[in-house]
Amino acid sequence: MTKIDEMKTSTRVLMGPGPSDVHPRVLRAMATPLVGHLDPEFLVVMDDIKLMVQETLQTKNELTFVVSAPGSAGMETCLVNLLEPGDEAVICINGVFGNRMADIAERCGAKVIKVESDWGKTIDPKEVKKALASCNPKLLAIVHAETSTGVLQPLEEISKMTKNAGALFVVDAVTSYCGTQLKVDEWGIDALYSGSQKCLSAPPGLSPVTFSQAAIDVLDNRKTKVQSWFLDLTLVKNYWAGAKRAYHHTAPISAMYAMREALRIILEEGLENRFARHQKNHELLRDGLESLGFEFLVEKQYRLPMLNAVRIPEGVNDVEVRKRLLEEYNIEIGGGLGPFAGKIWRIGLMGESSDANHVNMLLAALKDVM
Repeated sequence: MTKIDEMKTSTRVLMGPGPSDVHPRVLRAMATPLVGHLDPEFLVVMDDIKLMVQETLQTKNELTFVVSAPGSAGMETCLVNLLEPGDEAVICINGVFGNRMADIAERCGAKVIKVESDWGKTIDPKEVKKALASCNPKLLAIVHAETSTGVLQPLEEISKMTKNAGALFVVDAVTSYCGTQLKVDEWGIDALYSGSQKCLSAPPGLSPVTFSQAAIDVLDNRKTKVQSWFLDLTLVKNYWAGAKRAYHHTAPISAMYAMREALRIILEEGLENRFARHQKNHELLRDGLESLGFEFLVEKQYRLPMLNAVRIPEGVNDVEVRKRLLEEYNIEIGGGLGPFAGKIWRIGLMGESSDANHVNMLLAALKDVM
């Protein structure tokens, strides 16, 4: 019989596009003894999570909960519940995750009208207006924080256009949630999904989502079944609401414990303080990188504070430098995707990883290995 040794992993400084470092309190929460997924005590945990997700998303939406799967499942939850075969959907694409939304929408049988922009650029509202006028859109979907390029997309103007066209406004906030301003109700967002492993600084595997009453009305008036049983909101919502919960699936108990504690930490810090911390550490990193000769991919006013995309200087070996950072300094940063593979680095300052010591450690390491 093969003998497998006890698992041992290195202690990394996580400064890539996710996951981020996790607070010791969150790790301790994961070690809490299990209870059943319908135990009255666990239902209180679920209620606490729902309340804190509403507060951190700045929404009063009743249908706000956490999908028991990663952010990609949150993306699918929004799209498969709101789209039916034959619907028209406007999908904004300026990176990997806009493309992924378009793929899912097409798999739902929807006709996709794409609004595309160069990677590293924001979506142009004028192009959005043209696309909305060219069809009878059921929804418009857009990425708030494009993790593949470091672009922060302004939402309010496009939200108003979408509402004027009679469509639902769907937002990917996987990277922006709890790291920069995000006002679901004020900005007229009808459906939104995020992830647990970015600025929330919880372990990967959960996806907070929220749906407006307009989105619920669309769900209630579907003519066809939702194509996914597991993600069907008509079933899932009965597990997250009411005095008598209907069994749907066995929730990941320990991950939910972690989510609850991560949200408590965020609210203790305060949203505005947290946003300011992310911005301050972004500026510290920016100044240090620019002093080393780095150039940012994205225009200053559209840069994500928690995901910094910088061009790799000429003559610097992408893979070799990232390998040395990992092996010699235990620092992880991310490489480029798609057309930016080998051309940019993606440096994360998310949640617990948004720390001045992390920034200074990385800058010192880069000076040594480059």
